[in-house]
Amino acid sequence: MHIPADAEIAAEKLTRYLLVPRPLDDKSKFLMQAGFSPANPLVLDAAIRGLAAAEPATEDGGNEYGVFWRVTGLLRGPDRAVPVVAIWLQMHANDRFRFITLKPART
Repeated sequence: MHIPADAEIAAEKLTRYLLVPRPLDDKSKFLMQAGFSPANPLVLDAAIRGLAAAEPATEDGGNEYGVFWRVTGLLRGPDRAVPVVAIWLQMHANDRFRFITLKPART
């Protein structure tokens, strides 16, 4: 199964979390290696959607809000591709998918 093309990716998840340096759990430096920057979060949005379209999702547990899905593969940035794991939530309330986070994949 693949994450649907109309899945939600909150702009704040990109602009206030993934692309911003943080003292703990910083992902911005990793994403900068691929060429992603705070100046153009739509490039990261498109890359996450491209990964979800290209790679199958695997069920990865759940909680009271819904079912988690994991997508593993190469996130293709402007400069190069980096291996990642993207986590999505299929919400019980409306069955829609929402992007939760991504992290470097262990290679």
